[in-house]
Amino acid sequence: MGKLVFLITSLALAFADIGIKTFIESNYKRGEEKSILKDKVKIRKVYNQGAAFNIMENEPEMVKKLSGALSVDLFIYYVFTLLRRGRPLEKIGLTLINAGAWSNTFDRWLRGYVVDYVGFNTRWDKFNRLTFNIGDFFIMKGAILMVVSSMLPHGRKTDKED
Repeated sequence: MGKLVFLITSLALAFADIGIKTFIESNYKRGEEKSILKDKVKIRKVYNQGAAFNIMENEPEMVKKLSGALSVDLFIYYVFTLLRRGRPLEKIGLTLINAGAWSNTFDRWLRGYVVDYVGFNTRWDKFNRLTFNIGDFFIMKGAILMVVSSMLPHGRKTDKED
């Protein structure tokens, strides 16, 4: 039953991000920006045709195909991981990564670009120009959990003979 909970959670998180992106698409003009949380966070509508940080933005078809292929590969790895015993942090990490990957892949395939909508107001101008979506945060948090998981022992402990 736990395996199904992970899969449903990943799907629900992906749909939540897609829903927010659809709301932003319908209610904001491109480049429009609104401040929230005492001007610390900006909600703005930005299109990204490339990969993370607009890498390969001049190759949107290549990014779309890579995104699709990597999302499928990641999902296969995710399913095999869910079938293993233990490894809860790895499973949670992969649940988050899959949610973000599928949300962004959905955008690339259906919209032709990824809708980003969260920016931050900091003292660093370069960081202020960056815009993310919740799926990106899922991917980042999932990757951190995967790294932490990789540092933990896996498998059964056995008694060593003296």
